[in-house]
Amino acid sequence: MTAAHRVARATRLFACLLVGICLPAWAGDLPPLARSVTGGHVEYTIQPGDSLTAIGARFGVSPTVLALQNGIAYDAVIHPGQRLRIHNPHIVPATLDDGILINLPQRMLFYFSQGTLLAAYPVGLGRPTWPTPQGEFRIVSRVKNKAWLVPKSIQEEMRREGKIVVAEVPPGPDNPLGEHWLGLSLWGYGIHGTIAPASIYQFRSHGCIRLHPDDVAELFDQVRVGTSGRLIYQPVLLAVIEDGRILLEVHRDIYNQGIDPALAVRQLAEANGLSQAIDWLAVDAVVAAQDGLAHEVGRLAHDDLKGTPWNTPSADADFSS
Repeated sequence: MTAAHRVARATRLFACLLVGICLPAWAGDLPPLARSVTGGHVEYTIQPGDSLTAIGARFGVSPTVLALQNGIAYDAVIHPGQRLRIHNPHIVPATLDDGILINLPQRMLFYFSQGTLLAAYPVGLGRPTWPTPQGEFRIVSRVKNKAWLVPKSIQEEMRREGKIVVAEVPPGPDNPLGEHWLGLSLWGYGIHGTIAPASIYQFRSHGCIRLHPDDVAELFDQVRVGTSGRLIYQPVLLAVIEDGRILLEVHRDIYNQGIDPALAVRQLAEANGLSQAIDWLAVDAVVAAQDGLAHEVGRLAHDDLKGTPWNTPSADADFSS
């Protein structure tokens, strides 16, 4: 057991003794401290047919947050040509050097090569009643215009809901897999496109990972059979970036893993010696909002940064909302 894990265990024990209840934060070891962030500020011109849901899906921001960022009502009528400000910083989980990393609560896919982040995409994932699994995987197939062989379980769902039951959907505009399929070694699951782009950044699938058609086409061209990957479950992310800013990103515990976000932040901070540098009132606000974006909650002093390996492509980003 590392010193960091000993501190985390002691912190958890103290919390248990303090409140009389042992609230779990992580099922296993604490995740490592993150060191980089992707995204930032974007100005977007609304296109015909757009909605806040569809725009948020494209950029990895919930429509309610997008409305708040622009000072409009969630159900406001938007018009082509109107411009929106989009603020979409996401902490990059520090758990992979090569391959595909998907953080389920975060609804983000990250693609790495030799420790460098090459791409980050919002994804759509399994509904809480049909969750996307966690674990290691490999890409075992790359198929364009794949027919959808409808699993028996989904055929049964169609039957229960009074829909026409189909066993196979050929390639084309009605195929929910879109035009690109990356099959996973987790049997029955894949990364694929979609004919419903507005469903990205939501939990609406039967467990597969949906990407926007443009994003999956880009990823399809970069990965090969044998590319490794990992599906993780980390609703609370804490990062220290190059200039010393401490960032926090909190998502809902969508699959009800029993992770208490306030306790999780405490454990991560204690394990990494950050407690004294954090503004805990700011932490409380981020935990309460659970808006899925990275926020600054503290800063390390210059002397504390000496000799540290923090590295980020977005150290100059503004994390104010």
